[in-house]
Amino acid sequence: MADLPIVTERRPFGKTGLEVSPLGFGGAPIGFLETERERVAGVLNLLLDHGVNLIDTAAMYRGSEALIGETIGARRNDFVLVSKCGHKIEGVDHEAWTPELISASIDRSLKNLRTDAVDVMLLHSCDLDTLKKGEALGALLEAKKAGKIRFAGYSGDNEAAVYAAGLEGVSVIQTSINICDQRNIETLAPHAEDGGIGLMVKRPIANAAWKKLDDQPGMYKNYASEYTKRFAEMGMDPKKLGFDGPRDWPEIALRFTLSTPGVHTAIIGTTNPDNALANIRAAIKGPLSVEAYAAIRGAFSKADPDGKWTGQT
Repeated sequence: MADLPIVTERRPFGKTGLEVSPLGFGGAPIGFLETERERVAGVLNLLLDHGVNLIDTAAMYRGSEALIGETIGARRNDFVLVSKCGHKIEGVDHEAWTPELISASIDRSLKNLRTDAVDVMLLHSCDLDTLKKGEALGALLEAKKAGKIRFAGYSGDNEAAVYAAGLEGVSVIQTSINICDQRNIETLAPHAEDGGIGLMVKRPIANAAWKKLDDQPGMYKNYASEYTKRFAEMGMDPKKLGFDGPRDWPEIALRFTLSTPGVHTAIIGTTNPDNALANIRAAIKGPLSVEAYAAIRGAFSKADPDGKWTGQT
């Protein structure tokens, strides 16, 4: 692995002043798939060693925060740390989205992650009505004043994400953009870019929508079903995009997302070191050709002419 290229590119994370690698790590699978600690340590240290400097997790990804804290907490200065809160979680006896729940959840995250402060804390996909009440975001901003988080933001899609992008105090938004989920490119990305919002993308490889659902691990059999349906209806041929064949879909998908204007970083969750290395190699190759990117955009529009394929929450 000594000859493996390093992810050297850093993108300004909106107006936060943070600099992030285009490829980040998403911590959902290590929690939901109950990954062994040693395997998590191997994957996370490999990524950090090869230039990936953004780690994303959430209070509700059972065990994920604690695994990250245990395995790379000692390397805290090597990465930008993002977590999410707002849902009911074990051990916190408050209602979802209340200031009390959010405050307690942040304290729990700091303990689990073995850090004094999280760089970015996001509201974890609350609905538009909850956002409009203002209490949830207010709780994040109180935590910022207290020095527990550096920046506040929102994770979600569609109308709620667009609304969040216009709120004072929102510095980062996490949303869905990929080959099978392109609506936020049109509705959210321009607002985020105009407002200097850090834009991080979840599901950048569309939950491997080219796989058969029976080949998806655990909960992902259901989680990937919508993208699998969309992918089939889009009818894309990797050879027409300038690639050799179906084995190239992970690279095509990641590079499509990273080619999208306004995107600063894209997080991929994996428990497999080989897949982590493949993601690094793909990210280093840079944007797709203009022609390939336009073809994928065109396939999405053709398969969904009425705009019913909204961002997946």
